Amino acid sequence: MSDETRFSRDLSEAEIEVIAERAAEKALQKVYAEVGESVLRKVAWLVGLVVVGLALWLVGKGVIKP
Repeated sequence: MSDETRFSRDLSEAEIEVIAERAAEKALQKVYAEVGESVLRKVAWLVGLVVVGLALWLVGKGVIKP
């Protein structure tokens, strides 16, 4: 007998449902983490562009001396 067949048993519908719900929750957490990371990265780029643009504008107006 192999290890695979020695420990196998039939799962009830309730056990299958619990396993499926846990898997779905973990998958959603990963998706949300990836989306959040992507959004934060884009926000960081946008803030950087705004800061550089503002600095260049202020230099052009003579408020900041280069």
